Amino acid sequence: MSAGERLHQISEDELPAARRQTARAVNAIGKELVGLSHGLHAAPEIRWQEFRSAERISEMLRELGFQIEMPFGKLDTAFRARLGTGSRHVGFIAEYDALEGIGHACGHNIIAAAAVGAAAALRDLAGELDATVEVIGTPAEEGGGGKIHLIEDGAFDHLEAALMVHPGPANSLYARPFAVAHFDVVYTGFAAHAAAYPHLGTNAADAMTVAQVAIGLLRQQLPASTRVHGIVREAGSAPNVIPDHCRGSWYVRAADLDELEATFERVRGCFEAGALAAGASMEVVETSPRYSEFRNDAELADLFAVNAQTVGRDMDREESVGGGMNTASTDMGNVSLVTRAIHPYLSIDSLPAVNHQKEFAQAAVSPAADRAVIEGAYLLAATVEDFLRS
Repeated sequence: MSAGERLHQISEDELPAARRQTARAVNAIGKELVGLSHGLHAAPEIRWQEFRSAERISEMLRELGFQIEMPFGKLDTAFRARLGTGSRHVGFIAEYDALEGIGHACGHNIIAAAAVGAAAALRDLAGELDATVEVIGTPAEEGGGGKIHLIEDGAFDHLEAALMVHPGPANSLYARPFAVAHFDVVYTGFAAHAAAYPHLGTNAADAMTVAQVAIGLLRQQLPASTRVHGIVREAGSAPNVIPDHCRGSWYVRAADLDELEATFERVRGCFEAGALAAGASMEVVETSPRYSEFRNDAELADLFAVNAQTVGRDMDREESVGGGMNTASTDMGNVSLVTRAIHPYLSIDSLPAVNHQKEFAQAAVSPAADRAVIEGAYLLAATVEDFLRS
């Protein structure tokens, strides 16, 4: 936040009396929450490398009175912060990994700061609500599936609800993500002089080219609910040497895990066709557990939307925007199969910039992004308060 800019605060004027304490609690630490968001943004760390980020977030929670477990669930950059001894356990989910090459272009700095603020806002209410409040720090959302590893260790089994917010170019109440498989494809051929002895070589890069053509043709027969996309990371080192190695990283997405499995096998066939045509060998390695579709909890979503109206956010219940960031894949979908969950999107007024663009990374520390931190913290806390009192 630059000098002279006024920190956004939740106005109490339009809030019911029962909500003013929560708003005051968020406003009281608003400067610190925005500072956390900006600090994470300034020092981005990619999946599985978020050591400074996890420490920074957990240290702030420790100062707020939470008990910290880190590492957590066998993951060095995961943590759990816990406060209260109530019988009803609720969790706010923090993400904090950045994207390779473009930093916080998905705004995970905002997600983490909002989760901290939401948990802090409920500190004085935990006893009254019979609640145990947690923040679970989940690494490697960007292609590593950190939450899925934590699920396997039972980290979410005891939670009655898990909630988070995500920044985007528009408000959206419901997460509608694709299930996704992340994988690398490696072709191995045989090097040779490309002019003098081409007949002695086996071109691994040709195998990838054939596979890409086959995938392009396959798309005509794929359902509209699927996506296939990838990049070539290595494909030879010199134009006069037939490449003996080629590696690409690919995603297959689909409406749910069942459709994903069927689509993945068809795409795998395209890569096998490339190997067969070029005479190369092939290895396919899934680099993350598969992300699932998302099950939105209707009660939590309704409570969130009502609270959002009081701070001037229309959460697009009718999903009129459609096809936007709310369709992006997330391992929070796997959490939604374990416990009640929501994953609303809050606008940071970034258009024409959208997630995973460098311009969105710049927008993730704008005044609108800082507002999303403050309002996201308040809305998560207010939603949990309503849920526990219902």
